[in-house]
Amino acid sequence: MPAYRPAAIAPSEITPESIYLNRREWLQGSAGLALASLLPSAEAAAPAALPTFYKSRYSTSEAKNSFEEVTHYNNFYEFGTDKSDPAEHAGSLRTRPWTVETSGEIGKPRRYDLDELIKLAALEERIYRLRCVEGWSMVIPWIGLPLSALLKQLQPNSRGKYVEFTSLLAPDQMPGQKSRTLDWPYIEGLRLDEAMHPLTILAVGLYGRPLPNQNGAPIRLVVPWKYGFKSIKSIVRIRLVEQQPVSSWTRSIPTEYGFYSNVNPEVDHPRWSQASERRIGEFLKRKTLMFNGYADEVASLYKGMDLRRNF
Repeated sequence: MPAYRPAAIAPSEITPESIYLNRREWLQGSAGLALASLLPSAEAAAPAALPTFYKSRYSTSEAKNSFEEVTHYNNFYEFGTDKSDPAEHAGSLRTRPWTVETSGEIGKPRRYDLDELIKLAALEERIYRLRCVEGWSMVIPWIGLPLSALLKQLQPNSRGKYVEFTSLLAPDQMPGQKSRTLDWPYIEGLRLDEAMHPLTILAVGLYGRPLPNQNGAPIRLVVPWKYGFKSIKSIVRIRLVEQQPVSSWTRSIPTEYGFYSNVNPEVDHPRWSQASERRIGEFLKRKTLMFNGYADEVASLYKGMDLRRNF
């Protein structure tokens, strides 16, 4: 698996304004039809087009998974536990209007409209690996903004050591929340330095278009060196806190899902090995890389820590 290598951005790689996708253009041609098939009423439900985005240097050179694979093989327990459930049931999610409340140990608490967040920083297309704890992986071209851009605006104080994220709680829209699979709403957290790391983004799109509902619309976290469940979807609240948040999966099964959840082939899940993974679309397994292949960028965050104990 090729290692991540930052590279200079050529002017030719920057997306020109003439090819921005707008709502009606998505509904034309095969790409628009593919998106329309994922929504109950594409004309009514499609959000506004993404503004300018450019190709980021924070990308892997690995081949991307297809749009079909990325949008039809998902973990999103709010819509069911089968991998096909999110694509089948997420049409009920209403993503406009959408706001994200920020609070806690910050100097400037406020509520952000989704469009405000999208305009907060230059959007980047970042081709990241996604590694799930069940042993499968993908390569996805996310579009998003650095989480650090938002956190700097919030002005964390000296007590703000962790960032806690909360997903939407709406059983009428998310049928999986009617089950007792987890204690809803979904909650995740990061250390502040992890959240401020330049690889950590708030994703608002993929493949040049806004996030489909089943992929965490309209805004989700992406932390590429951690297992996928850390990248919380459909975020409605971001809170800076002094104490380490208790993540939903950690609360549910603490012996299997630790707070850090860094991709580590040397630490097995209690019920299966993490030493190898299967890329969706491939038959043979490949070796799992430490920190999902991002060790050069993030290993220093955990210097001196016992990564078996802090799993």
